[in-house]
Amino acid sequence: MALVMGVSIQVFGQEEMPLYPGKIPNSKTNADLEKVDPRNGINTFISNTSLPTLRSYLPKPGTETGTAVIICPGGGYSGVAIVKEGYKVAEEFQKMGVAAFVLKYRTPTDVSMLDKTIGPMQDAQRAIQIVKTNAKKWQIDTARVGIVGFSAGGHLAAFIGTHFQHSYIENKEGISFRPAFMVLGYPVISFTDSLTHMGSRNNLLGKNPSAEKIKEYSNELNVTSKTPPAFIVQAGDDGAVKVENSIAFYQALHKNGVEAELLLYPKGGHGFGLNNGTTTSKWMAECQKWMLSNGWLKNTGGKL
Repeated sequence: MALVMGVSIQVFGQEEMPLYPGKIPNSKTNADLEKVDPRNGINTFISNTSLPTLRSYLPKPGTETGTAVIICPGGGYSGVAIVKEGYKVAEEFQKMGVAAFVLKYRTPTDVSMLDKTIGPMQDAQRAIQIVKTNAKKWQIDTARVGIVGFSAGGHLAAFIGTHFQHSYIENKEGISFRPAFMVLGYPVISFTDSLTHMGSRNNLLGKNPSAEKIKEYSNELNVTSKTPPAFIVQAGDDGAVKVENSIAFYQALHKNGVEAELLLYPKGGHGFGLNNGTTTSKWMAECQKWMLSNGWLKNTGGKL
């Protein structure tokens, strides 16, 4: 899984590229510390990532909609479920004519980072920067770049959607880091004691974060009228991330006049990926309808 910095490689017909061409910001070392647990394939889990990458899934020529998504897999900020909540999801967006990019963001750790609390945020903003910079080449409309996230990756996606006004990386070109929309699967939204997934909070902020940090990283407390619209899905019996995370975020969006759709299944637990086995309903199909109704799936015929 290691990549040589500055070199792109082809994986299963898709391009996987290093996120940074040279020195990685906020990094103590560019050494490869990554560990891959293959499990049974679909549940492959990658941890200790210190060299972040972006893998592209571009639509077939002529099917482009001009819309793109950056996908942040979950893993409690201890790693990423790269296949189930990354590659497989990207393939579904690709079928819709949406350019999908799977972000393998850095695992926040004091071993490889100067400030682990902003490492994943830097990587997500860098992914937006790369996609928008290469928009013409990839047939993407820069005004239609969304962000997708699951579990702790949902926290990351929601953080980018609520903190886009702050640049965590160098941005000389003044590229907007505001996603056009958010798609959040069973997301960790809040870092408050009553709602948070404590493992995610501890891994990102440490065990004793200040009240100010908790508020800053609780996305439901940072929603404004400029926050992007969202599609949110979760199961009511989620035993890892309280369903109240999704409800609180929806309520904050609604209060601020931001359009949002909330799909709550009675059952399904946590981490069901694309398929909640307790129901015949397919949330991705509902997400597709939501995107279509908002004009993000209008076919451009490859011309933008």
